[in-house]
Amino acid sequence: MKSYSRPHQQLSSREIFSTWWPLAFSWLLMGAELPAISAVMARLPDPEINLAAYGGIVFPLALIIEAPIIMLLAASTAMSKDGPSYLKIRRFMMVTSGSLTALHLLIAVTPLYYFIAEVLIGAPQEIIEPGRTGFLLMLPWTWSIAYRRFNQGVLIRFEHSRAISIGTIIRLSADVIVLIVGYSLGTVPGIVVATLAVSAGVISEAIFVGIVTRPVVKNELMPAPIITPALTLRAFLDFYIPLAMTSLLFLISQPMVSAAVSRMPFPLESLAVWPVVWGLVFLFRSMGMAYNEVVVALIDRPRSYTNLHRYTWWLSVLSTAGLLFTAVSPLSILWFERLTALNPQLVVMGRQALLFALPLPLLSVVQSWYQGAILHGRVTRGVTEAVIVYLVVAIALFTAGVAWGQLAGLYTGLAVTVISMSAQTGWLWYRSRPVLKAVRQRDEELTLITAADAPAD
Repeated sequence: MKSYSRPHQQLSSREIFSTWWPLAFSWLLMGAELPAISAVMARLPDPEINLAAYGGIVFPLALIIEAPIIMLLAASTAMSKDGPSYLKIRRFMMVTSGSLTALHLLIAVTPLYYFIAEVLIGAPQEIIEPGRTGFLLMLPWTWSIAYRRFNQGVLIRFEHSRAISIGTIIRLSADVIVLIVGYSLGTVPGIVVATLAVSAGVISEAIFVGIVTRPVVKNELMPAPIITPALTLRAFLDFYIPLAMTSLLFLISQPMVSAAVSRMPFPLESLAVWPVVWGLVFLFRSMGMAYNEVVVALIDRPRSYTNLHRYTWWLSVLSTAGLLFTAVSPLSILWFERLTALNPQLVVMGRQALLFALPLPLLSVVQSWYQGAILHGRVTRGVTEAVIVYLVVAIALFTAGVAWGQLAGLYTGLAVTVISMSAQTGWLWYRSRPVLKAVRQRDEELTLITAADAPAD
């Protein structure tokens, strides 16, 4: 990791950008994965059924099983500072991801799947069996994601974030190869093509990230001074368990959305359009989602608050403006009609749905700012509390939406998501105030020290 010879020098916007853009580019490329998959499935037989199976069953369930390891990126970025810490976190990653993969297999090959898909989610009957096939083919997902995110945290901590973008390119390339083969054959079910592509992508990326991380671990992490007090398993779990619960609680909302949408008007159409709309929105949200690790990595730099805060609001404005321009311009027609090949009725639904989703990019950026500050202060319980707020609001609004039953599930789902995320953001703001106040005070003191040390004219 770089050492800074001028410890009181203010963190510059250029340094923030140089840390952020490789991560944002990586998130952007990952965001292209779902639209690419949706575009191919839309051109294969039974597109509505396969799109609904993927967006309504396979992807939400895979995300829930993955939930306990999603925050490994933030944890590794924050704590992989020396050899002993790295080894403890690595051991945790291997045990946890292996156990979750076993759980994935258990659900896929036992009646548990039917209980979840039919009873809990209440998915339309025609997507149950395609969903099970796709879910089984997603078996490599959790371990590959855990291994990749853990090693990416090391790369960010030691300022090698550009390698992350290369890994994402490799992942997307593997996706595209499988999608092209599946589309060329034309006889393989879309759900099979989609899940094989996703599995090939995450495995390829995990292998690459593991290879490029090895010299960083050997030459930079292991020789780094050992942090005192040493990281213990209990200290790590105290930090990490609230984050894991946060991911789990938040991702429960994904099948919750599917369950609610399945009980509202136009369920099949809404479930079919949902992954296409969400894929487009994700492209603009990715700018903010990448910002979380930037804040975690840089907020402990001297005099970082001012420029990080300014960057937060510029990023919020730009990402929201991008989605707004897309929604009201012919770009949305290009997306829904040309790229993803939806039928005319679904194109109209998709374009209208974008208007409901407009606040989501801004909320993603602001959440990353507040959540990064909370992680810096190691008061991770506040992140979990915020997700509980999200879930409480979402459950109440979805219950009301199902009871009302007058609006298509797609529109209701997006509106509920926006309102719930707004409540979550408000709670993150409340819990991050003490940490941000301490960071501002630290920077003000450093400014005074710098001014006192400056030579007189």
